[in-house]
Amino acid sequence: MTISLPVRIGLIGAGGIANAHIAGYATIPERVKITAIADAVPETLAKRVEETGARAYTDFTELVKDPEVDAVDICLPHHLHKAAIVAAAEAGKHILCEKPLCLSADEAAEVRAAVEKAGVTLMCAHNQLFMPAVAKAKEVIDSGALGDVYEVRTTDSFFNNFDPSTMGWRAKAATSGGGEYIDTGYHPTYLLMHFAGAKPVKAFAMMSTHRLKFMEDEDSAQILVRFDNGSVGQLVTSWAYDAAPGTDRFSVVGEKGSLSSDGTTLRVKIRGEDEEQVFEHEAVNTFAAEIADFVECLETGRRPLNTEAEGIAVLGIILAAYESARTGEAVDVPVV
Repeated sequence: MTISLPVRIGLIGAGGIANAHIAGYATIPERVKITAIADAVPETLAKRVEETGARAYTDFTELVKDPEVDAVDICLPHHLHKAAIVAAAEAGKHILCEKPLCLSADEAAEVRAAVEKAGVTLMCAHNQLFMPAVAKAKEVIDSGALGDVYEVRTTDSFFNNFDPSTMGWRAKAATSGGGEYIDTGYHPTYLLMHFAGAKPVKAFAMMSTHRLKFMEDEDSAQILVRFDNGSVGQLVTSWAYDAAPGTDRFSVVGEKGSLSSDGTTLRVKIRGEDEEQVFEHEAVNTFAAEIADFVECLETGRRPLNTEAEGIAVLGIILAAYESARTGEAVDVPVV
């Protein structure tokens, strides 16, 4: 099913990350338009309606019934994602959903069933896939230049200034789904899987709370993942500290060579070649690139880079990692 331009968007959740999404839509006004917004906070809703001229809803279950909406963009707190996805799918709306897709294996099964039954397109908002260095690295890997992938590493760590007065729902496991790992750590997890190009089968994790001790769960995580092609992934993520100077944002080692990147410059070294290949990339607005790609997928019928299938697989790694941290054992990644 394809959509005629401009795509009419219903924004579900108008605070926080919605700022980046609204700015992204504004970069392609001839291709997409926000026609409706739902938010439970009256002040937030009023501000966004004034900003965009969209219709206002206090309940997203009413927004998804709006005939002037082709697709929804879900920017809610984590624990509300599943209900919004299912409501949108049942109403026949296409879906862009912020990470994480949902919070449990049972929720994932509901999401998969609703999307498949409705036949709608769901795109996971995995914005770091649209970093030019990531796209080029994936091109190099898929070309076979590195041969079989042996090892993937990703890092996403920064000094977070959250405190109890500003952290809100993210400080509570019931609304966040965990701690830092299911939030910022979600990004290096999907990058790990993207570069491995395989299904995750087992995870081992160590979680820590170094500094943000008011949180219910971890502020840092270190994860090992085995994939079904034999490759092993390792990730580090934290809100407690910045990564050490010189730390790669990601790296991949294969049978024929390797690549690494700080997030902008990509270096590729093929075994037996004297010179490494260096690719320099300008920084881009990854949210704008993600939104433009979502619109193109709806216009052309092309499959998004990450659908509910990838979103559920990433969640599987996260759930296995949390169980591993609890038990101290490597844990099979659940298959939903």
